[in-house]
Amino acid sequence: MMQVLLCTNNRFMFNIDLHCHSTASDGLLTPAQLVQHAATRGVEVLALTDHDEVGGLDEARRTAAEHGITLVNGVEISVSWRGQTVHIVGLGIDPDHPELAKGLMAIRNGRTVRARSIAAQLDNFGIHGSFEGACRNAGDGHLIGRMHFARFLVEQGYAKDVKAVFRHYLVKGKPGYAPHQWASLSDAVSWIRNSGGRAVIAHPGRYKLSKSALEELLLEFRALGGEAMEVVTGSHTPEQSLLFARHSQRLGLLASRGSDFHGPGESYFDLGRMPELPADCTPVWHDWKGTA
Repeated sequence: MMQVLLCTNNRFMFNIDLHCHSTASDGLLTPAQLVQHAATRGVEVLALTDHDEVGGLDEARRTAAEHGITLVNGVEISVSWRGQTVHIVGLGIDPDHPELAKGLMAIRNGRTVRARSIAAQLDNFGIHGSFEGACRNAGDGHLIGRMHFARFLVEQGYAKDVKAVFRHYLVKGKPGYAPHQWASLSDAVSWIRNSGGRAVIAHPGRYKLSKSALEELLLEFRALGGEAMEVVTGSHTPEQSLLFARHSQRLGLLASRGSDFHGPGESYFDLGRMPELPADCTPVWHDWKGTA
């Protein structure tokens, strides 16, 4: 079972944010800046969950110790499931576990291939220089994701902000879309569990799935050893949070809470500023020492 030791402060409720991104993947803030920002927002327990990358955890942990924040080792793994991309968050992972490290490396290599495909699609549409622009936004040595292309498109005046980009570009049926085969759901859950972590379905309300397909995804995830789903997250409406709270209770899945923060001006919620979990949910942190 995953063990996470939390700082205690005699408060019943912690300000917990279990989903955010740094410049190690596609966030705007370095791991240190991200933790510093979390501290100003009163976050007490933070999980850094970069896309397919754990390289920012050491820096984040050092800064978290300076600010009295408990840092939870995390990652967000890209998964292909029935032709759709879904994301699985791992909480409390061992970032040095060989199986996890090997799997994440394979995904990161695939991201470079996909980035060139995205650039080729945009080039065909008459938008040139996107690969170089995305690389500049990613920075040296960092993986390239769609967010880096989105920022390039905003810089070039093709959209007013990154939210608008994802309405008009980079998604299925729009310019710049490039299909890609990510990890399997079974592999992602296995890597997380074998590294000592807990697998969480990220922002389930974002996936364009029918009710029956969503049910099949949740059941398969649970059967593979997945333990939780994000109920309160940056892209869920209040109605969706209540819906997924009911799903979590019905299926015996734990409930998680995370902003999916990428940076100022690019996220629906700031760090630690989401609503609380619905009262009937069992939090993913219910058995972490020091949370109650």
